[in-house]
Amino acid sequence: MEKLLRGLREFQEHYIPSHQELMQELAKGQHPRVLFIGCSDSRVDPTIITQSEIGDLFIIRNAGNIIPPYEATNGGEGATIEYALEALDIKQVIICGHTQCGAMKGLLQLGELEEKMPLVYDWLSYTAATRKLVFDHYGDRSKKEKLDLLVAQNVLTQIDNLRTYPSIHSKLHTGELSIHGWIYHIENGQLLAYDEEANDFLPPHSKINAYTDSAKVVKAGGLSKDPEEVKAAFSEPVQPYWPGANRLSPEQAARLYRGAVV
Repeated sequence: MEKLLRGLREFQEHYIPSHQELMQELAKGQHPRVLFIGCSDSRVDPTIITQSEIGDLFIIRNAGNIIPPYEATNGGEGATIEYALEALDIKQVIICGHTQCGAMKGLLQLGELEEKMPLVYDWLSYTAATRKLVFDHYGDRSKKEKLDLLVAQNVLTQIDNLRTYPSIHSKLHTGELSIHGWIYHIENGQLLAYDEEANDFLPPHSKINAYTDSAKVVKAGGLSKDPEEVKAAFSEPVQPYWPGANRLSPEQAARLYRGAVV
């Protein structure tokens, strides 16, 4: 608590005097540019990760960065989404998962979780599709690989859940809204963003050709560090394996989080 109080004094004595214009503008109202949906994990701070200023982000944080489907619950997530889009006219939504996520670890041991933390167990039902998909198709992978796949697929599951909200559905239809899926790596601070064209999680703003640009595929975390091997692996179009369009293929899932080549 003493550390928090020292930080509060620092904020009041130094930050406020040097940001008077910003504070005066914020006193008139908020105009955030992005709805950021992230995990409650203390290691994942949206404002620090993005180096945002006060007032830039409208934030939802909960265990596992989960958004229940529309009308599935009377929780605050739905009301916050509706307010963000209708009252604040936010046009960018980010769903950010992260490595070593405790909620996703819970999906690996639901039986034990039901007894020890029944509320968490019930909460994770809103991402049951994530667990079933990974366990049905990648059940033979190691625990670490399954956890990484759960983190990635959970981001995509929550994007699907977001689309069930009337405000989201309407604004996506008219092109007024963009949804972005991110994965933050706690180990090194790196971030990957879901790229629909590449059908993969890649460094933000990168546009790779998953079939010919082997060097970038390797840099993004390929199974092989030999560019010729990666090029050969992607010489033929890869059909999506996950249900629906814009989902991970088996090759992409297999190489996800195998370690970036810097």
